[in-house]
Amino acid sequence: MYQYDDYDRALVFERVAQFRDQVERFMAGELSEEEFLPLRLQNGLYMQKHAYMLRVAIPYGTLSAEQMRTLASIASDYDRGYGHFTTRQNMQFNWIELAEVPDILERLAQVNMHAIQTSGNCVRNITTEAFAGVAADELIDPRPLAEILRQWSTINPEFLFLPRKFKIAICSAKQDRAAIMMHDIGLYLYPGRDGQMLLRVIVGGGLGRTPILGLQIREGLPWQHLLSYVEAVLRVYNRHGRRDNKYKARIKILVKALGIEAFAKEVEEEWQHLKDGPAQLTEAEYQRVASAFVPPVYHTLADTDLDFGTRLAESPAFARWVARNVQPHKVPGYTSVVLSTKPGMASPPGDVTGVQMLAVADWSQRFGFGEIRIAHEQNIVLPDVAKTDLYALWQLACKHDLGSANVGLLTDIIACPGGDFCALANAKSIPIAQAIQARFDNLDYLHDLGDISLNISGCMNACGHHHIGNIGILGVDKNGSEWYQITLGGAQGKNSALGKVIGPSFSAAEVPQVIERIIGTFVRYREHEELFVDTIARIGMEPFKERVYPKTLEAAV
Repeated sequence: MYQYDDYDRALVFERVAQFRDQVERFMAGELSEEEFLPLRLQNGLYMQKHAYMLRVAIPYGTLSAEQMRTLASIASDYDRGYGHFTTRQNMQFNWIELAEVPDILERLAQVNMHAIQTSGNCVRNITTEAFAGVAADELIDPRPLAEILRQWSTINPEFLFLPRKFKIAICSAKQDRAAIMMHDIGLYLYPGRDGQMLLRVIVGGGLGRTPILGLQIREGLPWQHLLSYVEAVLRVYNRHGRRDNKYKARIKILVKALGIEAFAKEVEEEWQHLKDGPAQLTEAEYQRVASAFVPPVYHTLADTDLDFGTRLAESPAFARWVARNVQPHKVPGYTSVVLSTKPGMASPPGDVTGVQMLAVADWSQRFGFGEIRIAHEQNIVLPDVAKTDLYALWQLACKHDLGSANVGLLTDIIACPGGDFCALANAKSIPIAQAIQARFDNLDYLHDLGDISLNISGCMNACGHHHIGNIGILGVDKNGSEWYQITLGGAQGKNSALGKVIGPSFSAAEVPQVIERIIGTFVRYREHEELFVDTIARIGMEPFKERVYPKTLEAAV
């Protein structure tokens, strides 16, 4: 993984000192709330319902064991013993005292971490998939280019005050696990016929109040032009994006207003002034960054192992966990392991205690090379685990409530913190997630159902990405009460789709039963081992509506 150089360290520590002075002046009354607001936001600090929330950047979702231990120490020393992993590979601490924020940032800086640009109208944390560099279906490792984008976008003065926040994701695998279609810029990296790295550029994606999937504006862009082309997109957006209405300020609205052809034409014209200029990447610069992502020294292992096979045969629970939580690896004898943060009632989705963080840090060194990844689905990944170590790791994970064999299943719920914490939320997310998890606590049944994604957002900002869940749940306000709107048919990946609302919203008490009826309809109409999204595509929405809205339920809404 990338290690800070002297420039990186100087920049981050100077930013800590700057923000320490700003906090002191604000607390002394020398800065107004209006003046302090943009300063704290660009240092990742929000004011939530009950306390300040600090969002820490985890660039492209990669952590070292030392960095994870630092997050654990912050959770224990400055928060209430836990942190929350987000869908954009960040960590949030929800109970922070303002006066202590500079000390937290300094502790982060000591291990090459920060909270810069995790909020504000700027380029946010660059993301990619959690299995980058190790996935069996990967074409090219996207992390060097993700790191180059991170360095280029961090405190880039031209793009610190955009019309609205701006999110970039990159992936390079046969399966899109970075959800690039729902980002302001989505980048797909692939090899050309001559082996040269090329980029497909997608723009205008985003969820929130107006969900839109991104559209392609460039195919076959040579990697050397990555920064200049992204800069051209940002310049066009910065010039024409609306600043009079924050609900219409995202690039997706601009693309929709201009039309994709007109937008692409303007980007190409802007790019002509930038291509082949100082932003053009050189082979030397790429290799400088890529040298930090050289694969570790793997042991020579057999792809099959008698003891591993015996464990699978003797323990159905272990076999079930391997089937759902273990992913193929590029190197024979190795796997990537997903540690589920979704144990049900024991913990809200994405929440991890300091004790769990310390355990994961230890496991990353005992069973790997000291590296940890955070997935878009809010789970933790150990990227390099030998098959011979899986049984020992599984036992430890179960003892720490990180061993649920539910990755990709109905209870692997993506959820924002919702109304329990967020001042913007219309409704709570966590109790709904836990009520559904309690209703569907039979793992055998869940495994029989197969892959089903369920995403929950507490408001239209869609931090839980409900629009692209196979089942989406959106918290809405109805005359001061919390109600929930259901969508079906959403999907992420190369076949991304936005879910459609099935009808009137439901009370919190009704939601688990509604989900049960939706699943029951799926089971009734499913053919063979058909996936949930495929059943919806085949039979349409009506059978689900008929089951969800019987007359007794219609009377209630």
